Amino acid sequence: MSRIKCKLSGVVKFGNGKTRPKIEGNFPIYGGNGILGYTSETNYYGETIVLGRVGAYCGAVYYEDKPIWISDNALSAKPKNNNNAKYLYYFLKNLDLNQFALGSSHPLITQTLLNSIEIELSKEESEQKAIASVLSSLDDKIDLLHRQNKTLEAMAETLFRQWFIEEADDSWEVGKLPDEFNFTMGVSPPGNTYNEDKIGFPMYQGNADFEFRFPKRRVYTTDPKRFAEKYETLVSVRAPVGAQNMALEKCCIGRGVAAFKYKSDNSHYTYTYFKLKSLMEEIKQFNETGTVFGSISKGDFEDLVITIPPPKLVDKFQSEVKSIDDKVIINSFQITTLEKLRDTLLPKLMSGEVRVCH
Repeated sequence: MSRIKCKLSGVVKFGNGKTRPKIEGNFPIYGGNGILGYTSETNYYGETIVLGRVGAYCGAVYYEDKPIWISDNALSAKPKNNNNAKYLYYFLKNLDLNQFALGSSHPLITQTLLNSIEIELSKEESEQKAIASVLSSLDDKIDLLHRQNKTLEAMAETLFRQWFIEEADDSWEVGKLPDEFNFTMGVSPPGNTYNEDKIGFPMYQGNADFEFRFPKRRVYTTDPKRFAEKYETLVSVRAPVGAQNMALEKCCIGRGVAAFKYKSDNSHYTYTYFKLKSLMEEIKQFNETGTVFGSISKGDFEDLVITIPPPKLVDKFQSEVKSIDDKVIINSFQITTLEKLRDTLLPKLMSGEVRVCH
């Protein structure tokens, strides 16, 4: 594979963003953390790489092939000569531009700084295109699965609302949350038991760990205090209250998490998940208004008034909607696998350690 050493300025032309327009429209507005909104104006066209310029998302990299507006907290990058834009997008992601940022409390990258970075990359246009195609195919599949999951989740949520809210019967029992669910409030182990070496049990501490449906694994502990079992519903109870996930496996839950399961049948995880989701606005009200330090206690959960539908109806819902929910779970596992494959391949393809036919 033919490779070339040069400065970043040799393959990319950078440009500034501008203050975001106030008029709304259909064109995405990109900032340092992705799409901020939509406007009727554009300042960049065609294939464009967007770079976070300042702050927490300094060095973040995005790709767009349609007209967009880039705001003043981001920069544009356009390929020079015959370099492939999608390849350069992945190249810049792998470069980890944040490491070059100026300042620590308020990091910043400038065009001057970017232009001066020494790089080595594939020189051949066909090679660049082949590498971009491999990585794009993985990202496209990941994106498809994410979109499918959002659709499936919305379907299941709609069915729950129809069965248990819109068609609720006045004869249904009214009780408290513990009448229908068992729950465990998390307790954090000692800090000196935490490790990144996967020793002990994975531990989740709250909404900072949560993603779509399942938490991302952040830390392990050798001294777990409280557990959630696989597929129990997890709710963040601190800073702030109200994020929701599901346990991927048996795990330790820290003091920022509570875990729930249906009292009559632990396997009814689909019903449990969507019942808690339907209660989330009420749960969030326990958060202290206007602060990030709110919390909900065990007593708050115990006092929460709920409508309790007949067990046979719950059984029927679980039976009929579980297949939708399980598809979300399967997709989530597949997303994780594809992301690991992409993240493993990315540096190897960029360095030339792994080659693709072209």
